[in-house]
Amino acid sequence: MLKLKIVTPERIAYDGEVSSVLVPGSMGQFEILTGHAPIISTLGKGVVEYGLPKGEKVQLDILGGFVEVQQNEVSLCVEVD
Repeated sequence: MLKLKIVTPERIAYDGEVSSVLVPGSMGQFEILTGHAPIISTLGKGVVEYGLPKGEKVQLDILGGFVEVQQNEVSLCVEVD
């Protein structure tokens, strides 16, 4: 499992465990799974999709931002509409 925290300028949009995170990287979409290598990347306009432990998928439209992955912890700082 991954620990995901999504922060917008207005609020914390999500803080909890997920099975995967799909993000719109500035060079293309990529997926983050358990054991992903450490990374910091910019995000472009698109959809962040994350899988909840019960198998549900949640989507969030973003205008851009940043993602950081370290030791199964994923932090997103994003701008939303």
